[in-house]
Amino acid sequence: MKALILSGGKGRRLKPFTHTTTKQLLPLANRPILFYIMDMVKELDIKDTGIIVSPEWSSSVRTAVGDGSIWDTKITYILQPEPAGLAHAVKIARKFLEDSPFLMVLGDNVYKFDIKDFVAQFHKHNPDALILLKQVGNPSDFGIAELGKGAKVIKVEEKPKQPRSNLALAGTYLFSPAVHQAINALKPSSRGELEITDAIQQLIEVGKEVRGHILRGWWLDTGTVDDILTANQKMLNEFVQSNMRGQLDSDTQIAGRVESKEGTIIKSSKIQGPVSIAEGCFIENSLIGPFVSMGSSTQVIHSSVENAIIMENCHIRNISLLADSIIGKRVVLSRNYEDSNKLTLSVGDDATIML
Repeated sequence: MKALILSGGKGRRLKPFTHTTTKQLLPLANRPILFYIMDMVKELDIKDTGIIVSPEWSSSVRTAVGDGSIWDTKITYILQPEPAGLAHAVKIARKFLEDSPFLMVLGDNVYKFDIKDFVAQFHKHNPDALILLKQVGNPSDFGIAELGKGAKVIKVEEKPKQPRSNLALAGTYLFSPAVHQAINALKPSSRGELEITDAIQQLIEVGKEVRGHILRGWWLDTGTVDDILTANQKMLNEFVQSNMRGQLDSDTQIAGRVESKEGTIIKSSKIQGPVSIAEGCFIENSLIGPFVSMGSSTQVIHSSVENAIIMENCHIRNISLLADSIIGKRVVLSRNYEDSNKLTLSVGDDATIML
């Protein structure tokens, strides 16, 4: 079995951050979103992985992921000139995939579920497609599957106006080589894309077996700033353990699960977990947390930060409360007067804001 991870797309709903990076490399609990998908590949012991990349961010993804040796897999990078649909991504990966069954995952989704059980069900029933499904409250916003007896999928539809179920396609799929013939029969949708939902429906219409697998854990599509903040909370809750490698003085209080990496110095502050603090940070006279992910070499002085992602090399000073915010790389944020009002900001890389 091979793996195909989709790391292209424009990320229009995540501007200004996607002006300077691809959304799959935005950090959750101080790790790029894409790394959590790579962890799934390692858990399955898949040795051959293709990553779909865009022309704009190909080099960034290559630099971040490298040759895949960290995850015990070989990486093949596949360039998608334009974001022309998920089925188009499979089509351009045809040479890489050959005639192997494959796992396909969207690189901007995060999950908590048993991926090994998902693959075991594929091997047990041997369908031509097994699709991960999750009940949602707004089915018109998703690709939706209708199930028949025995978990067989009888219809899929992209963003239906009158949904036949509330089971959304959750961004993880297993396919046999039969999907390639189905994709070759497709025409672009009204969006001008080759839709994976159309390819799955084509498999159904020609008599191939498509099955659904209900996700019992959680799933987040990190398409907006609010989604990113929610996903950061989930990942901090899931993965952060108490591990203080940095220095802290006797006036600092730590509550809950907090990790700080080497070279970080914390003085006269309170850290309320879950919080992840990367290497080389400096925190003084501040309140940090809960739900804060702080990138390397960031300084926070005389400030309070909660429910926020602060990327690397930022300088935050005299901010009474920064909350529900994402701050890009190398941002300077400071205030020269007392103010108890909460700030909620989405600030892209290299900005300077003086209040």
